[in-house]
Amino acid sequence: MPFEVIVIDNNSSDNTVAKAKAYGFVTVLSEQHQGRVFARNAGFQAARGDIIARIDADTVLPPDWTTQLSTYFDRPDALQTAWTGAAHFYNVRFPHTVSAVYNWLVFRFNFLLIGHPSLWGSNMAVPKKLWDTVASDVCLRNDIHEDLDLAIHLHRAGHHITYDKHVKTIVQLRRVRSNRRELWAYLQMWPRTLRVHGIHTWPICWLFGDVLLYVLTPFLSLSEQVARVFGRKPLED
Repeated sequence: MPFEVIVIDNNSSDNTVAKAKAYGFVTVLSEQHQGRVFARNAGFQAARGDIIARIDADTVLPPDWTTQLSTYFDRPDALQTAWTGAAHFYNVRFPHTVSAVYNWLVFRFNFLLIGHPSLWGSNMAVPKKLWDTVASDVCLRNDIHEDLDLAIHLHRAGHHITYDKHVKTIVQLRRVRSNRRELWAYLQMWPRTLRVHGIHTWPICWLFGDVLLYVLTPFLSLSEQVARVFGRKPLED
């Protein structure tokens, strides 16, 4: 069992807070400054444990997730590292293929671009003392990827990141079918994060990451339409 569970209410307008408060072991905190980075920082600063494990609101954890994290951080050298796992998307056709491509881009392609492993916010953990070394340095911007930003700052502070492809959390692939304009704006955050940190491979990221993904994602919508023609149950968007 985790030492504590903290949920950050970042101006939610649905019933998330009520659902979270229904669990006695959950602490709900409010962060009125809108944005993922401000919500993350509020939770990280409030955390009292030695290891801060972070997920997103739509993350579904495997039953042994905290056990696997505990096993990893029980290693004597692990407290000098951050940890991240992989993604599995449930709301797309061919979920294994789509998830594999996504994981390759986030972890393998990003490694080629920045020279070290990245972090993925829906499945990650960082020792509290490592967070404390970079908490005042991370970028407070909503137009970049805050998890990638954190990975860059940790690396530049001399800390290592471990990627475990075998530990996967289940998440929803968003924006692909519902809002192409929002998807394009979201994709732009990736090369912008690199550019903000002076990483000169950002044009490669823009061309082979953003543009290629934007061109290919309509095939996911097409596969959904074909599936519906053949009577398959619609997937959540």
